Amino acid sequence: MASALATADPAGIASVLRARFVAADLFERLAMAAGTFTPRIVFTTSLGLEDQAIAHAIFTQDLDIEVVTLDTGRLFPETYELWAETERRYGRRIRGLSPDAVRLEALVAEQGIDGFRASIDARRACCAVRKVAPLARALAGASGWITGLRAEQSPDRALLDFVVVDQAYGVLKINPLYDWTRDRLVAFVQAHEVPYNPLHDRGFLSIGCAPCTRAVAPGEPERAGRWWWEQSDRRECGLHRSPEGSAVASPVLVAV
Repeated sequence: MASALATADPAGIASVLRARFVAADLFERLAMAAGTFTPRIVFTTSLGLEDQAIAHAIFTQDLDIEVVTLDTGRLFPETYELWAETERRYGRRIRGLSPDAVRLEALVAEQGIDGFRASIDARRACCAVRKVAPLARALAGASGWITGLRAEQSPDRALLDFVVVDQAYGVLKINPLYDWTRDRLVAFVQAHEVPYNPLHDRGFLSIGCAPCTRAVAPGEPERAGRWWWEQSDRRECGLHRSPEGSAVASPVLVAV
């Protein structure tokens, strides 16, 4: 089977994995992903509830998946504490990627420390320096990218799938929790005693940078607390998008 798929295009590999993910649990999905790509498969964690569940499945199986987080410099204290707690719990390091110092200093000099509130463009410029550019470094040379995206999180994310070709970064993006509800996620974290951010218990359903995240009211969408001052229903930082015209490197298949 592996030799037959080795010459498949990225879309073909994605199709095979999607079919196999349907009946698999989270542990099996991540094991499949780890066994599929070489030389590198990367999991980017924000240390949110979804990502803690994925990290648990990676670490407890000792999978050869690089785990990184984007240390924007503006995270909640609780997030940094969880980062340290997670490393202690599983005995694995989570690689932190920081913004380029020169670019960050130039951004703050131009905008001011909280200048991202001035406009959507200003906020996106901040996200570009603090998150998007470090992500590009994290994914350089990788064939697969694991994320905690779920269809239930937003209408845009519902348009994704378990595995999709990401044109922007030239990888296959693997979303092992794509079909999970939040209730199922919470039950998993509780059942496996996975460490999680205490902010979740205070109404923060989606946690990003401290100045850009608030708790949500009952009945509000999960991501309503992100960049809440913006008058737009499409609030993303720029990490998850596929610009036209970007080349896609063919992933190297070793086994599925």
